[in-house]
Amino acid sequence: MDANRQLWNRQQKELRQALTGSGDRQHAIQLFLSQHAMVHSAVMSQSGLWSCEDELWHDISEEIVRRIPRNCEHSIAWIMYHIARIEDVTMNLLVAGSPRLVFRGDWLERMKVSIRDIGKASAG
Repeated sequence: MDANRQLWNRQQKELRQALTGSGDRQHAIQLFLSQHAMVHSAVMSQSGLWSCEDELWHDISEEIVRRIPRNCEHSIAWIMYHIARIEDVTMNLLVAGSPRLVFRGDWLERMKVSIRDIGKASAG
């Protein structure tokens, strides 16, 4: 396993322990912020850390991004769109208490998306 994944796995384990035990709260926050930065592009996070997002998009064709694999429901593009919507709700609406980015700058209109909600899990 490469060094980036080893770092990711080690931090995941430390974060899990910090959240379930009586560990140092400040250390847990730092681990969360590091993990959060590693999910986003290195340019966006400006953390200097390896990025899951950069690795995903490196040398991938649009055809692969848009393809829905056999026996699956969604493409990589669809999944990334919904991950971004959840991130927007979580970080902007719930954490920062500010309007979601998708509603600023006419993003839904620019993307030609008519659905304004993020969906919900069904009860059964």
